[in-house]
Amino acid sequence: MKKLLILLGLGALAITQPAVAQVYKPQEPLAHTYSIVARDPKTGEMAVAVQSHWFSVGTSVSWGEAGVGVVATQSFTNKSFGLRGLALMKQGKTAEETLKLLLANDPGREVRQVAILDAKGGVATHTGKKCITYAGHITGKDFSVQANMMLNETVWPAMAKAFEQNSHLPLAERMLAVLDAAEAQGGDIRGRQSAALLVVPGKSKKEPWNERLVDLRVDDHELPLRELRRLLTVQRAYEHMNNGDLAVEKNDMALAMKEYGAAEKLQPNNLEMQYWHGITLANTGKVDEAIKILEPVFKAEPNWRTLTERLPPVGLLTVSAEDLKKILGTK
Repeated sequence: MKKLLILLGLGALAITQPAVAQVYKPQEPLAHTYSIVARDPKTGEMAVAVQSHWFSVGTSVSWGEAGVGVVATQSFTNKSFGLRGLALMKQGKTAEETLKLLLANDPGREVRQVAILDAKGGVATHTGKKCITYAGHITGKDFSVQANMMLNETVWPAMAKAFEQNSHLPLAERMLAVLDAAEAQGGDIRGRQSAALLVVPGKSKKEPWNERLVDLRVDDHELPLRELRRLLTVQRAYEHMNNGDLAVEKNDMALAMKEYGAAEKLQPNNLEMQYWHGITLANTGKVDEAIKILEPVFKAEPNWRTLTERLPPVGLLTVSAEDLKKILGTK
């Protein structure tokens, strides 16, 4: 039924708006949506966040590259604007220059909505005259919010206000606050289905495989924004785990325990976090403390006990044979 309605809608567009029918391509998603592109002037980080009643919106709307910029391309989405926009900014074009070049030879520009932010904080946004009501955008210092096919015209003003009022938050959490503000105003007239959050550094270390600070997508969910926030919380917890592991490498056990504790506070039911906390304690000679953590883990999932037996041969558990038996609860 949904597919039929889409095809009927496209048929109506073909009758009433020939230009739209000519430029629309099946591979260009109908990502009618709301989004934000933004930069944190303190860290230089840049981000795109988006929510839509369309499947896997993050695979078509949000684009970004460390040290270059971010792009949101939506409405009748032209996905090429993502990679082409980043390439133009990488050549030294500003956000404004990039947007003009992208739209110059696009016959579908009046059904496009595009927002571009460069690494210096320059912003350029376009809302085509034939974007579906309600549609509009607001640009400000280091950000742009844009929306189309909204339930009402209060959505993007609420987004701008939320961004400006949450400067105390890390950029990723600030972006989520903006999406929540949009949804509180009614959001997409069709409802909700998917969401995405992308954050990249303001400067590149020429290691693109390490330069997506946050890259989270919810492709299909009844409450995508709630699920996106949950995923960000999980990522923050694992960041603490990684910091704890790094502290262990530097023999800073006090910091390691602090980081592991912070991770478990965010994810209190995560057995893996508890497990590696316990293993680290054992490796630092605190076997009795390790056992207090590991015993409940083994009880909840016996495979963790089996894994523990496999750690000494590869050097990940460096305890005596006697202590290993104590940990495993064997004689």
